[in-house]
Amino acid sequence: MKKVGIIMGSDSDLPIVQKAVDMLKSLEIPYEVHIYSAHRTPIEARDFAVNARANGFGALICAAGMAAHLAGAIAANTTLPVVGIPCKGGMMDGLDALLSTVQMPTGIPVATVAINGAANAALLCAQIIAVEDQELAKKLDAKRVSDAAKVLQKDADIAANL
Repeated sequence: MKKVGIIMGSDSDLPIVQKAVDMLKSLEIPYEVHIYSAHRTPIEARDFAVNARANGFGALICAAGMAAHLAGAIAANTTLPVVGIPCKGGMMDGLDALLSTVQMPTGIPVATVAINGAANAALLCAQIIAVEDQELAKKLDAKRVSDAAKVLQKDADIAANL
């Protein structure tokens, strides 16, 4: 199975990134987590992106706040799918990061999830990898069924109590 690479711009992003890690673990998807900055370690970030496919990655997640250039910097150096997680912080409470992550030029796409949407970033990477992995596709199907059952149980509980 292909790995998912998770890159965060700072260790302050770890509480957000942890949700992606937890989701990948629950689906038994191998992953690696790294801290690379688009601005402070551009050479290391570029080297990671350039070599990601050869190193067994199938998709990459990039979490960054404020200027949030990390996902774009990584996407500029690989043709693997890159999913950006804009992180809250700064003067605009994450809106600045969202706009920076989603406004990529034609030819360098970055899929962008909600502000602090790490679990969805992991699920999107899982869906990408599951295109060629039937066992993972079955796990994703089972998760959808389980998630639906939880909602229906809450519906039944609220109906019984109101």
